[in-house]
Amino acid sequence: MSEAATRSATTSPDLLASLDPLLREWLPRQRWFAGKGRPVTGFSLVAATELLPVTAQLGLYHLLVRARQPALQGPGDCYQLLIGVREALPPRLAPALIGHVDRGPLTGQTVYDALYDARPAEVLLEAMRTRARIGALRFDRDGSGSGSGEGETGDDGEGEIPVGLVARVVTSEQSNSSIVYGDTFILKLLRRVVPGVNPDLELPLALAREGCPRVPAPVAWIRADDPEATHHDVDASAEDSYVLGVLQPFVRGAADGWELALRELAKGEDFSAEARALGRATAEVHLALARALPTVTLGHAQLRPLVDGMIERLDAAIQAVPALHPYGPGLRTAYEALADLAAEGQTWTAQRIHGDLHLGQCLRSPSGQWSLIDFEGEPSKPLAERRLPQPPARDIAGMLRSFDYAAHSLRPHVPGWAAKCRAAYCAGYAETGGRDPRTDPVLLRAYETDKAVYEVVYEARHRPDWLPVPMSAVHRLAAPD
Repeated sequence: MSEAATRSATTSPDLLASLDPLLREWLPRQRWFAGKGRPVTGFSLVAATELLPVTAQLGLYHLLVRARQPALQGPGDCYQLLIGVREALPPRLAPALIGHVDRGPLTGQTVYDALYDARPAEVLLEAMRTRARIGALRFDRDGSGSGSGEGETGDDGEGEIPVGLVARVVTSEQSNSSIVYGDTFILKLLRRVVPGVNPDLELPLALAREGCPRVPAPVAWIRADDPEATHHDVDASAEDSYVLGVLQPFVRGAADGWELALRELAKGEDFSAEARALGRATAEVHLALARALPTVTLGHAQLRPLVDGMIERLDAAIQAVPALHPYGPGLRTAYEALADLAAEGQTWTAQRIHGDLHLGQCLRSPSGQWSLIDFEGEPSKPLAERRLPQPPARDIAGMLRSFDYAAHSLRPHVPGWAAKCRAAYCAGYAETGGRDPRTDPVLLRAYETDKAVYEVVYEARHRPDWLPVPMSAVHRLAAPD
């Protein structure tokens, strides 16, 4: 593809204008769209790149667009779209339909989500294999020395990407999209993107440098220059680019931790041995991150804003969910106890952590080894906040809550299942990490309370039938004795 074609796609307002009415209907229906319940009034183009010229058979555009939603503050969220163009869709691509264009340069064409089409997916893999630069897009990979700004691992002979791998889209995800190539690689494509150093690439690269086997090492990644940045070098810095996707080894035959736990529950099998192994894996990742990246000490001055944030979230949650009101004073004691310890001079170590750890972020290989995936953190949080050092207890609390959710997903509820898993997980963490998280009960309770309060608000808004699950934890955490 020529640079002239790239510039034309990037600068033409007609392309987005032709897609605008279709995207207004299609985008809010996608599971990964973050602005649900608020109307989209239009779009602005951040970048557009023609990856395949439009022909009678197939055309392919890569777009970064901002969705304007007046109900939301700020310029609007930026989304990554891979738009396929055909005269007509074959039946196999019917679920990917965006619509039929009746205006602009694509008049008469049919446009669709190209991730569901093997040929466009292969275009992305080939670009990573060849370390291509196409318009604003940068396809970097392990050992390329390409100035990714995120750090490189390995030598030029490592991370080779073979040709001929068959692509298939993963249909079960929500906040992002993934493509599996053969049984060799999986490409995670971020849908809502922000410029800056993304922990979903930064942390796995750091762990790869440490030789940590618990996280699949990135093989390649996709970035886009940020045209809204104040300056550009030949190689854009990580702060002035969007991380769009990360290619990692595919763990063949791996079981998702959440699905595995539910299967064992349904069969009446004990899960504590797996929980213990998962605790060891978590500690191994935490130790590697502490070696790879700076740690900080949290004293009274640093803990006070953290505690204030927890209290603010609790107060907001009580306003949003009245059922929380009777528990407010008891829950607040979880945060006040932590502040009191800090005022007495106790300190804690903070480091880079996973940031959104739960059973669904873990994979168990057929050999029994656990891996941690998806280091993006909570997508709703600002990127700078997701990259802050935090106590490992936050990750641990997230996993403890996940065991509770798994236990309550089965009817009738299995008494004691979650408690056994929680105890086994903490014991396993202590075996590798050197310290049992339960020996710091005040810190762990504060983080588990903060997580449960978040869950109450989420379930009240999105899944009212699940509200009893976090409310049962609220009842326990409000009166820990």
